[in-house]
Amino acid sequence: MRQSEPPLPSRHELVYGLDGRPRLPIALLAALQHLLAIIVPIVTPGLLICQALGVSSRDTNLIVSMSLVISGIATFVQCRRFGPFGAGLLIVQGTSFNFVGPLIAGGALMVKQGTPVEAVMAAIFGVVMAGSFVEMGISRILPFVKRLITPLVTGIVVLMIGLTLIKVGLISMGGGFSAMSQGTFANGENLLLSGVVLAIIVVLNRVRIVWVRSAAIVLALLAGYGLAAYLGRLDFTGMHEAPLFQVPVPLHFGLGFSWALFVPMLVIYLVTSLEAIGDVTATSKVSQQPVEGPVWMARIKGGVLVNGANSLLAGLFNSFPSSIFAQNNGVIQLTGIASRHVGLWIAVMLVLLGLFPAVAGIIQAVPEPVLGGAALVMFGAVAASGINILAGIQLDRRALLIIAVSLALGLGVSQVPEFLAHMPAALRDVLNSGVATGGLCALIMNWFLPEPRHDEGTEQP
Repeated sequence: MRQSEPPLPSRHELVYGLDGRPRLPIALLAALQHLLAIIVPIVTPGLLICQALGVSSRDTNLIVSMSLVISGIATFVQCRRFGPFGAGLLIVQGTSFNFVGPLIAGGALMVKQGTPVEAVMAAIFGVVMAGSFVEMGISRILPFVKRLITPLVTGIVVLMIGLTLIKVGLISMGGGFSAMSQGTFANGENLLLSGVVLAIIVVLNRVRIVWVRSAAIVLALLAGYGLAAYLGRLDFTGMHEAPLFQVPVPLHFGLGFSWALFVPMLVIYLVTSLEAIGDVTATSKVSQQPVEGPVWMARIKGGVLVNGANSLLAGLFNSFPSSIFAQNNGVIQLTGIASRHVGLWIAVMLVLLGLFPAVAGIIQAVPEPVLGGAALVMFGAVAASGINILAGIQLDRRALLIIAVSLALGLGVSQVPEFLAHMPAALRDVLNSGVATGGLCALIMNWFLPEPRHDEGTEQP
């Protein structure tokens, strides 16, 4: 080993700290590892929403490209930090899965009611932009919001998001709504494609080689891509229709709004803000930075502020809300590199990938069953994250009651929407989202049900 090369990290040692400057080859290699961990989660929400709502290939390509560009901009601001904007840590931000279920459910209902797809997308992006101001406002009053939305509420909502998304994942595994209309849903070929991807992800996650586990989803999708090519299932229409260079076009679909979409999104924006607190704290910890005090609080406020501001930018440029990714903390631990300068290279890579739509076209060519095999795992991971949050709190009688009622109502109305048939239209549109129903129920019960006294705190159910 040359003298200029840093030693390998021990379990608790960083090779490069927050402001360290790795040499270019090391920085690029670290950035590439982060990119492999995030590229699929960034593009998957846009693809699933567009496929579910019947968005054209050309417009889907634009949305996927802008998802990459906007994620790159957010990552740059989070790492570089501009005044109150950004956490100043090696943070990667990308398109959030949290909003996929409500957007698909609300958007599909509008399409079913006869609203043109372009008008549905205009309403979605209008709601994305409106909701972003809520999150930016939350960043200024975090102590109050943390008292209102406790880990109990957050855990219930994250669990509800994951559980409702699993249906979306299964539909994608079977071939999507297009396969339903063609009578090929869940046929042998579709299940083969999705099953192979799912099996490879499971197997690779048990391999002892760390980088293989980190890139399990990417490797599984590549295998699924190859199998789809062998079966003649790749569709490069989106790539052929895409321009050589994608100039960002604000409000490509116009601007609209829908209260039925906005209220469920409002709940999720609140929860995403609190998730960002945990993610920034985790990154601070692995980067050997303070996890309490004024520096930590400034990082949290800056991180949540960019969460909201970037969602505003996303809606303006035809993409979906973004949030801080947690999986990159594993890459920091793996490489021992916490330098935020690496984040600048990640941002550059994302923007370049987005500005050349052929990349989005190649990704878009993946058949939906291939994507569904990976999406099911990622959606299940969201639900598991909610369970993990709930496992960290005292599950007394009060907490179990709130969990039971919230999950029952949230999952109930999502599975039996006819239950809301005789409610006022405005209320019915809001409660159609299981996440909104379960989240609002958890929020209200947590606010009004009294906390147990100290002498009751150890009472077991």
